[in-house]
Amino acid sequence: MATCFEVQPCADSPETTDPRIPPRDRVVTRALMERWQRECPDKVFIRFADNGEQWTYRELREQVIQTAIGLQRLGVAQGDHVLVWLPNGREHLRVFFAINYLGAVFVPINTAYKGALLAHVVDNADATLAIVHADLASRFEGVPTARLRAAVVVGERVTCPGLVTHAYEDVLLPASGTLAAPARPIEPWDPQSIIYTSGTTGPSKGVLSSYLHLFSNAGPETWPCVTGEDRFLVNMPLFHIGGMGVTYVMFARGGSVAFLERFDTATFLDTVRATATTATFLLGVMASFLDKLAPRADDADTPLRLVFMVPLAGDIAAFSRRFGCEVYTIFNMTEIATPIISGPNPLVRGTCGLKRDGVDVRLVDDHDCEVPVGTVGEMIVRTDRPWAMNSGYYRNPQATAEAWRNGWFHTGDAFRRDAEGYYYFVDRKKDAIRRRGENISSFEVEADVQAHPDVREVAAIGVPSALGEEDVMVVVAPMAGRAIDAPALLDFLRPRMAHFMIPRYVRVVDELPKTPSSKVMKQALRQQGVTADTWDREQAGIQVKSDRFTKATR
Repeated sequence: MATCFEVQPCADSPETTDPRIPPRDRVVTRALMERWQRECPDKVFIRFADNGEQWTYRELREQVIQTAIGLQRLGVAQGDHVLVWLPNGREHLRVFFAINYLGAVFVPINTAYKGALLAHVVDNADATLAIVHADLASRFEGVPTARLRAAVVVGERVTCPGLVTHAYEDVLLPASGTLAAPARPIEPWDPQSIIYTSGTTGPSKGVLSSYLHLFSNAGPETWPCVTGEDRFLVNMPLFHIGGMGVTYVMFARGGSVAFLERFDTATFLDTVRATATTATFLLGVMASFLDKLAPRADDADTPLRLVFMVPLAGDIAAFSRRFGCEVYTIFNMTEIATPIISGPNPLVRGTCGLKRDGVDVRLVDDHDCEVPVGTVGEMIVRTDRPWAMNSGYYRNPQATAEAWRNGWFHTGDAFRRDAEGYYYFVDRKKDAIRRRGENISSFEVEADVQAHPDVREVAAIGVPSALGEEDVMVVVAPMAGRAIDAPALLDFLRPRMAHFMIPRYVRVVDELPKTPSSKVMKQALRQQGVTADTWDREQAGIQVKSDRFTKATR
């Protein structure tokens, strides 16, 4: 489009001399956008999977400035919070970059939110303006919006109850204008976003992130295997760190992204080919779905060279050969910055990888005392670089203090480390199962059950046992068109897991209950417990023999 916009330059200001802090034009959205305008304006940054449309860095900048002028006219200034409630799409991308171009704070929320959860986030976010899809606008009915005063609606011209409402095309697509410079230069440590992590047992917490945190999360120094020549397929929502974070770090590399509204197993490889994708992120369950597809002769005939698989699922060497790509794995959270990353095609079963440079990692007991090698402990993390992890939970000082106690961020995840330095995720601390003196990782049980060809998804939980402690229960959902036979599932598991891990109970459901961020709600499953439709191997008379060595007698 022909540009009719002017941008007032930012005031000159010296940058920090701390060598740990990169220059603004490596990490700050506004400075990066001006840099790419100078260095590679005609390089494609975004390719849309739905119709093949592409935006170059120049076109991205023009659209972002247009939208930023509209936001500024609505009163958005540096440091303000802007709530964004949109599905993946062109409008979401424009407002994401435009909000940060102004130095304002991007606050995306899950499109599944409603009721009390929506009310909590709206109250917590401290935003006065929301950008909302028309299909979601009616959900504001009955939601207190004391601070939130106005909304911009994308799509049909509808009204958000209780809010002054504008149409997207009327206010965020101005024909001309001048964009005022921010009051001061936008710094790497300034707030970039608040990402809400859906709690499985309590209210969502808003993770406050700086530009430098996002850059350190998966940038060039953290994921060196990804370069500015790669095109990364974004198949997760922009309200999630997996979508927003990858988009940002490819932008920081001067690379490109292919943009997909949602992951679809059947069309995934065709999408990779059509978008010239070279790298992507696959949750372990996504990789399992792909692996369970009937093999085709052209499975490896794609430009895909790199897959981040979290957690590792199945036979990694076979997956790598079949799809013609290298597989890496990591451990990461919204709050931290990939402290653990593997090399290509890791051979160590179940590992998350090794500690990367620039971070300190400890495994500790409940008193923050380090546990011996091979012993399970909670992972705590800190970084050499200031601002390279979260800046706390927004308006939640108690949760911030608890997570950041003793100068380390406490992940809440149980790990063990072997003598070679490889880390292994064991479980969320609250999800571990205790059975007859044995500590059982629900994660490890789930990994073995997930390997069954008929299982689409699984959750392992502990349920109360008449003998004290807990028994192991798995709740499974079948692949489309298939059924799960509980005795056959146990036969499949016997050679794969220790006898004390083999489930007593198997419950088959159509779908596992999930939070709006697609985390399995294990607490709901625990509350339901052993239901009438649950299969019990003890009632079926099936015994599991101990696989312990027996002592020889004379």
